[in-house]
Amino acid sequence: MNIDSGFNQCDAQELETGAGGHRRERGLNRFAASDGADIAYHDEGEGRPLVFLHGLMANAEFFEPQRALAGEGFRVVRVDLRGHGRTASGHPPPDLGRLAADVAELVQRLELEGAIAIGWSLGASVVWRLLAGPEAPRFAAGVVVDMTPCVLNDEDWTLGLSQEHVDARRQAIADDFPAFASAAGAAIFASPLDERTEPMARWASECFVRADARAVGALWSSLVEEDFREALPGIAQPMLVVRGAHSHLYGPETADHIVAALPDARGLTFDRSGHSPHLEQPERFNRALRDFAATLPPVPATELTA
Repeated sequence: MNIDSGFNQCDAQELETGAGGHRRERGLNRFAASDGADIAYHDEGEGRPLVFLHGLMANAEFFEPQRALAGEGFRVVRVDLRGHGRTASGHPPPDLGRLAADVAELVQRLELEGAIAIGWSLGASVVWRLLAGPEAPRFAAGVVVDMTPCVLNDEDWTLGLSQEHVDARRQAIADDFPAFASAAGAAIFASPLDERTEPMARWASECFVRADARAVGALWSSLVEEDFREALPGIAQPMLVVRGAHSHLYGPETADHIVAALPDARGLTFDRSGHSPHLEQPERFNRALRDFAATLPPVPATELTA
């Protein structure tokens, strides 16, 4: 597979659908959430479900390299969260709880069992919500990628972002969203950019600019208010905590804290990655998912034959 094949588009594409068989086709799917919102997602492959949840301003296409897993015994579900990709923001604008509710409803609708929830940045916070919520039994494990359990630092917490950083982001989103989004797209990769990551950075910037600025502002405010530190010890599922060694946002101490706080977790550092190891080192990332899945109990037979 050419891992760069999806980097010429920012939104999920509707492609042809086949007649069924052993492999779901890539085409865009939709379902109606409990409040009537139309949520877009992709669903392909057969086997253990992998539910991919993207970061702020991104969309399902940011997990394009992970589509290869659909041919390797996995069912790959990639969601466009509200205000991103092909999913509209809706009214009122979403918060983190609404995103988690959408995913929980989708997982229930698809009757997924033994799933692994994979959340990157914003998506990691959604994963923590899911694993602490009523749909948690549908998930066998979770993977979180370069995220902190508490975004806002204070005098007793320094593993997130400073008040000045948080306020500057909030103001930049409100004042000039295109400029902010474009710069943020490039910043998800390790510096300096090279001949491979430079075109990906341009693509990411173009995608980020297309996100719904109103939704992004609301979700950023919601993220800043969240604090999962007390919830982590109650998450029973095995967790893989992934970080990029060159992340511009969070250092190794943040990942170490998460691993120590969870009952069953291990950390994994990607030495050549920034904030997005699944894009920067996709082969290693996919291998890590396969290896992690191999440590879990088998998926219920009803899921494998659904």
